[in-house]
Amino acid sequence: MVDHNLIAELEIDESQADQMLAEAGISSEEDYDRVVGAEYQDFQSGTILQGKIIGHAGDDFLVEIGLMSEGILDKNEFDDVSAVEIGDTVEVLLESIEDESGSGVVQISKRKADRIRGWERIIKDNGEGDEVEGKVMRKIKGGLLVDIGVPVFLPASQVDIRRPPDIGEYIGRTIKAQILKIDEPRRNIVISRRKMIEEERAEKRTKLLETIKEGDVVKGTVKNIADFGAFVDLGGLDGLLHITDMSWGRINHPSEMVKIDDQIEVKILKIDHEKQKIALGLKQKEDSPWEGIEQKYPPNTRIKGEVTNIVSYGAFVKLEEGVEGLVHISEMSWTKRINHPSEILNMGDDIEVVVLEVDKNKQEISLGIKQTEVNPWELVAQKYPPGTVIEGTVRNLASYGAFVEIEPGIDGLLHVSDLSWTKKLSHPNELLKKGDVVKCVVMEVDQEKQRVSLSVKHMTADPWIEAIPGAYQPGMIVKGHVTKITNFGVFVELEDDLEGLLHISELADHKVENPEDIVKAGAEVEVKILRVDTDDRKIGLSLKRAQWSSDQENAEETVSTKSRLTPTTGGFGDHGALGTDKITFGPGGVGQTGGEETPAADAAPTPEADAAPSDDAPATEEPKSDA
Repeated sequence: MVDHNLIAELEIDESQADQMLAEAGISSEEDYDRVVGAEYQDFQSGTILQGKIIGHAGDDFLVEIGLMSEGILDKNEFDDVSAVEIGDTVEVLLESIEDESGSGVVQISKRKADRIRGWERIIKDNGEGDEVEGKVMRKIKGGLLVDIGVPVFLPASQVDIRRPPDIGEYIGRTIKAQILKIDEPRRNIVISRRKMIEEERAEKRTKLLETIKEGDVVKGTVKNIADFGAFVDLGGLDGLLHITDMSWGRINHPSEMVKIDDQIEVKILKIDHEKQKIALGLKQKEDSPWEGIEQKYPPNTRIKGEVTNIVSYGAFVKLEEGVEGLVHISEMSWTKRINHPSEILNMGDDIEVVVLEVDKNKQEISLGIKQTEVNPWELVAQKYPPGTVIEGTVRNLASYGAFVEIEPGIDGLLHVSDLSWTKKLSHPNELLKKGDVVKCVVMEVDQEKQRVSLSVKHMTADPWIEAIPGAYQPGMIVKGHVTKITNFGVFVELEDDLEGLLHISELADHKVENPEDIVKAGAEVEVKILRVDTDDRKIGLSLKRAQWSSDQENAEETVSTKSRLTPTTGGFGDHGALGTDKITFGPGGVGQTGGEETPAADAAPTPEADAAPSDDAPATEEPKSDA
């Protein structure tokens, strides 16, 4: 049936319509429905139509799409405008039969039609897992938009095996990828370039591991650089070129040797087939400079080198390319006290060193700087033989003694036990302080251990040999001052630096629980000497025995007799009982009196050592004689 309304819309009369229908091969109503009706049915919004470019509309193109209808295609709808010619046919999407202006021009889009056709083609020709190729269009949230005929999503995590710092560098590049997921209802496709690369590399990896072996020299591309080394792509598998295998010499960072994308030749050091790991070497392509090193640098060889690194324990010196030695901080100076190598060395210094030891297996060379100079300790024994009196400055104090500087860089140890014959010292700071100038005598020089032993007390004769036994004899009654009271007895100072012990059992005839009940600190007491032990350097005293005199006459006679032999004041007089004026120094060295050597004595005992009375001094019976 002829649609007269449609003829009216086309604004033609009946005769013209009949002529046009005849030309179109339509002679009956059935022909009309078949031809015109079907075309009109397709002429609806959302339909893809075949169009023909018939002209220009400014820079844009005029397209005829049938039924006397025309549309305008924006020039941006074409990828290459210069290739478009009049008469070309294009597929377009009919968006609207009439534009908003009512001009009768239909709204069409070639790009949308292409996307629909592309989607249909993708769905028809590809499935999940298939490889596709497309151009990266732009960067979007979470990844990239890629045109493979239709826009598809490439997540950032799927761009490469190692995620690049900036995925935007792929924009404009044509890439191959694998379809991960197709969502037909939403017309979404997700692709992965990483998965495709991984599968390709897996195949290459298997072939590579079958063909290479340890010791082979192969080519590779530097793909990544870390602090510990560089990863080199061997064609399907990355090998690690560790920083220690890059050069025989010292390098601080792998970037000093290689750059990303460098093509390099490396040697395969080790292959782990189970873990599919390969260790590579660059320096191993050349002979090791450590071959024949022991013959090249025998001990005591003098050689010049460059300081390449300074650490707290020493300095590394480059002897030649790939060969370094260590100068330990202890091998830098014979006499200087070095806290850090940087005090005497700087990076890049050219210095002379002496080879001390070579260990080829560990690739270590021990070097010394001080060995280039004369060891001053070799001269110390000659300059300061035992018996030499020196004057030095106290440089440092320790609990066991004082360090005295004999000359710059040479210290001697003045032990606390060598400070005094009679004083009981627990620390040298009781007599000395840093900076004091002291006179000492050299006792011993140990050149191997680099030690000099000094003594102050050996500047005088040992009073326990003659002076004290001669001035203080058992049976004498002497006076002294109470200096210290303990639970076991009382210490009495008989003269400067000389004390005796008055045991608690010798305080009174009765049992004494507290010594302070009998004597007070600082009090002057008269005591009797029980014994003088020169070996242990002790003097035993008794208070009760001094008070046992039965009559004044015997006491006066005893005192009169003893006053002619030795002093009775216990050092409060001016007789010089300790004999410090008897020491002289002759050619033979320390401690000589009248040409005979005075033997050295042990350190004075601590007061607590006198706690117990001797067996020859009973507490309840007076000895038969005071002599």
